[in-house]
Amino acid sequence: MKGVSYKTVGQVTNILLFVEGIENASYNELVEISVQDGRTINGQILSTSKNVSVIQVFGETYGIDSQNTKVTLSGTTAKMSVGMDMVGRVFDGLGRPRDGGAPIVSEKKMDINGSPINPYAREEPSEFIQTGISAIDGMNTLVRGQKLPIFSGSGMQHNKLVAQIVGQATTRSKDKDFYVVFCGMGINSEEANFFMEEFKRNGSMKNTVAFINLSSEPSMERLMLPRLALTAAEYLAYEKDFHVMVILTDMTNYCEALREISAARLEVPGRRGYPGYMYTDLASIYERAGKLKEKKGSITQVPVLTMPVDDITHPIPDLTGYITEGQIVLSRSMDKSGIYPNIDVLLSLSRLMNQGIGKNKTREDHKQLSDQLYAAYAKGKELRSLMKIVGEEALSDTDKRYLSFADAFEKRFINQDYSDNRKVEETLDIGWELLSMLDISEIERIKEDMIKKYGKWKQKQQQAS
Repeated sequence: MKGVSYKTVGQVTNILLFVEGIENASYNELVEISVQDGRTINGQILSTSKNVSVIQVFGETYGIDSQNTKVTLSGTTAKMSVGMDMVGRVFDGLGRPRDGGAPIVSEKKMDINGSPINPYAREEPSEFIQTGISAIDGMNTLVRGQKLPIFSGSGMQHNKLVAQIVGQATTRSKDKDFYVVFCGMGINSEEANFFMEEFKRNGSMKNTVAFINLSSEPSMERLMLPRLALTAAEYLAYEKDFHVMVILTDMTNYCEALREISAARLEVPGRRGYPGYMYTDLASIYERAGKLKEKKGSITQVPVLTMPVDDITHPIPDLTGYITEGQIVLSRSMDKSGIYPNIDVLLSLSRLMNQGIGKNKTREDHKQLSDQLYAAYAKGKELRSLMKIVGEEALSDTDKRYLSFADAFEKRFINQDYSDNRKVEETLDIGWELLSMLDISEIERIKEDMIKKYGKWKQKQQQAS
């Protein structure tokens, strides 16, 4: 009940308050916690029962005791003021300005938990997004309205890849620029500075709304941060009709905060100590992406998560893969070899790729070409492993051509400079040039008419003669 205060705190942990006797409290309701030393801390009700309500504290709990602490209900869930004044600004984990600017003043306030979307209201994503990165555009295409996470590992160059995608992403129609909503959860100061400097350098900061929670700041803010970011994205997409790209990094830090709360509540742990409801919680974030019928705007999500010990079967990437529409997987071995971006195209997948490529979208040969490149590269990598056992001398001439193809594919197709913004036609042309390293009889996944129109074998023979 709004305005009612309680001094019945029964237990205090490092992140939670357990308050007895609260009546008519609502799930996710905001509260104000008044401490004996005069401080006021915000909190949110996580669960409520007849006897005890559990309150999540957004800040430090030092100085809070059970005798002198007062909890006041606000009567409302967390809402955020939204407006075009958000664009170009940087906010903290509670939605407050951290760039020294004035707070956002707007009559429009939106619930940060979002509203359930009727599946019937969704429109199937089908518009190609050109990132300028061949390993994505050519082999694992990103589509407007898709949620396509990046699976990385500690110390790899996922931040650099994200900054390049943000700076280069565009739709083929080019009817409107992308607006970017950046959400940094538990990142360090060096990472935060890198993103802000890169967004300014590539000109995307003028169209960016940034929310940042540093690793030194309360972990509980990480649970609210993606919901603040997605609320801003929904305003820009569905109220202002912009195409919005949401970057969520690092979802592993989010899940660690979720596990911390679960342990504090003495819940029965699930896999590796994470709560059993983590799948549902992640879905409540990821499913806020997409296109809606009768709405011109869209939300495309690129979550980033660092896999603990590079384990793709870990609960965080495992559950994320079930909810999202594919994944971009970064390779540790390619990173050590100096290949950037170190995308493992064989482990990566875009489930919506076929909806976004082809005639009048990218090019008519795109699907067949990518299938053939995938098959040839997979065979080349398989022969690398075989060569380590039997030696190169035991391989046939055809096998050696596949080995050379795999090396060239990594060096010329996957590898590219950070500032290299390739058009999709350039990416596809490089693919055809690489396939010409193989005998034309090995090309089994491309139809003859496509080979005649785009193939490089004829040109190669003419140059040799």
